[in-house]
Amino acid sequence: MATINGTASWGIVPLNYSTSNLATMSWDYRSNYLKSANDQLRYQVQWFYSGVNEGVEVGNEGNVVNVIFKVETSVDGTNWTTIGNIKKSRDIANKRYNNGYAPVGHRFTVDVSQLVADQLSYSLCPINKGTWQSPFYGGMNGGLTMQDNVIGGNLAIGLPISDYNVSDNGTFRRLKVSATFEILDASQKIITATNVLAAAPTIVVINSVNQFERDSTYYHGEFLHQQTSPTSNSPKRFNTRCPNWYWEDDVPNKVAYNKLVRMDEQAEFLQWYVYSTYDGDYPAEYYNYSEIYGTTYLADGTVEGYFVMADFNSLLDERNSTEFSQSQNRMLIQNVSPDFINNNAFAPQITARPYTTSISPITASTHRYSLYFRGKYSNSTTGTFIRKIHSATNWYQIDRENENIPYGYVRFHWLNSMGGIDSYTAKRDVVEGLTISRDVIERKSGDRTWYQADSGASNNVELNVSDYTNGNDSYISDTMRGGDIYKGGREITNVNADRVQSVYTEPLNKSVAKWLEEIMLSPNVWIEKDTEATAKGNSSNPYLRPSTKGYIPVIITNSDIETVNQENGLVRFNIEYTLAHKVQTQRN
Repeated sequence: MATINGTASWGIVPLNYSTSNLATMSWDYRSNYLKSANDQLRYQVQWFYSGVNEGVEVGNEGNVVNVIFKVETSVDGTNWTTIGNIKKSRDIANKRYNNGYAPVGHRFTVDVSQLVADQLSYSLCPINKGTWQSPFYGGMNGGLTMQDNVIGGNLAIGLPISDYNVSDNGTFRRLKVSATFEILDASQKIITATNVLAAAPTIVVINSVNQFERDSTYYHGEFLHQQTSPTSNSPKRFNTRCPNWYWEDDVPNKVAYNKLVRMDEQAEFLQWYVYSTYDGDYPAEYYNYSEIYGTTYLADGTVEGYFVMADFNSLLDERNSTEFSQSQNRMLIQNVSPDFINNNAFAPQITARPYTTSISPITASTHRYSLYFRGKYSNSTTGTFIRKIHSATNWYQIDRENENIPYGYVRFHWLNSMGGIDSYTAKRDVVEGLTISRDVIERKSGDRTWYQADSGASNNVELNVSDYTNGNDSYISDTMRGGDIYKGGREITNVNADRVQSVYTEPLNKSVAKWLEEIMLSPNVWIEKDTEATAKGNSSNPYLRPSTKGYIPVIITNSDIETVNQENGLVRFNIEYTLAHKVQTQRN
């Protein structure tokens, strides 16, 4: 049995689970279960053996030469996929140790962030649908059918129409890393040891971008939804940096921005990650409800009414028919657009699920509405309910402007810096056009002679069949004449065309403008549009794609910032973009 000398343990890992220890460069207060895949994700193995320090080369049988890090990801926590094996020799020795002291052992450190980031993208929810079909499968809607526009197999157990249609939810991954060792044998050959270092604690990574100035605990502290106790509030944020949120529910005037939404909009989504319903042993408390709780307001700030949205409940793991499981570990999404709310909202209720009273809470008098995510717990002994807030409150204002604009509004959707989907409607000075380039060649011009006659032709007229068959072969060929007189000299062989558009935003304050910069920085941007393709998708499968509107991918080509009110710090963007699908043209 080939085993390593000494012992091996985890040093630096993204999630610390032990006592504060400077030797491992990790601290409990910096522990982080939810991480950005675009941050450093460093894993370190420490190998300790008597007499070995960072200044000593290995040379004995059983000494560790390389560590092989096995990197695995999963969306459901059950089915794991190996995405890479990284072989790492020991870290460069630290030559600046104090008073000649060499740190004990050798360290092997890798950063797996690039491997993991390549596994993540996004998962769109179809327009006018409340949530994904499943939290674990991706494509258009994260559906158990694997595609949003195809029905196949046994839907009761989620069989796909084809194994090749399967794609994982692109918004998050569970990540675990384990390690094996390469050691020296008696003849100084490198062999694989039988030892395996059990996987470091599993973490979750999301497709977010964290700037340098933010602390590494940023996501854990503000975006990881978990209930530490069913008797206390634990608000966290949704996966967006739109400044339309505030930590409290009853302070509408303190929010930086009331996000404008129009009554006909069908795609405005909230997305968030839920770690657990609560963390701890509370046997008397049962997690009965999970809902988006909404309040509508009149223009003077008076409360108009209340409502709940609960489509995302279908994504949660259930303990039984009336209770949710404690552990969830998944991304959730909920449509909160005005049109969808009015067609799918329920009146709040105290009794157990399911919801019973459908309502349309947004009226002609509604000025704005607020939303937050909450849980509802029932006590098995007393039968009483406890409602606790899990999120900050997001604010929306109804945009009732109805201008007669020839090209209409432009509704943008994009992958935001938190790995969610943000939306914004621009509606000023919409311009549409084409950019065209041509591939041109030059060839010899055709002869303008329309016909030839020769000595065999009786009347100096165009040759007929008899002239060919009677030996009259002195005519000038088409090749010599130059061929088709409708061609040449310069000819277009191919036309390249792109449909380009531009639109101005409303005047924006500094916080909103900073958020909208994400449209220009995002690698994935769509506009919302009616198309024949989406209309046919709707008719063939109205449940999975319930709207004739679709997401049309675009490429942002330029953006200008124009100051409109310097005193108040207001600016507006001119967003220029082109459709990702080229205009199809014929080839010559």
